[in-house]
Amino acid sequence: MAEKLSNEARVGALAELSRTGWTEVPGRDAIARTFDFDNFVAAFGWMTRVALWAEKWNHHPEWRNVYGTVEVTLSTHDAGGLTELDIKLAKKMDALST
Repeated sequence: MAEKLSNEARVGALAELSRTGWTEVPGRDAIARTFDFDNFVAAFGWMTRVALWAEKWNHHPEWRNVYGTVEVTLSTHDAGGLTELDIKLAKKMDALST
């Protein structure tokens, strides 16, 4: 089972991820970001690519898609908050969105 990030690791990871638009979710130990794409096909294609990694890592996002927008929230429910898996998946999502 994944362990929650230490305070030091959390601060460092959030500082790095904030540069690409990730923010902390108020009232929750989670991060969120909205990804914008040109159209539904581009958004759904990105979600499909992310889904392959999420399945490989057995770590699945909370997300919502409307046309070219995908809203994502990451938190590791088993650990009760942010873990290295969330940071890893956030970085992969960023890389796949460019």
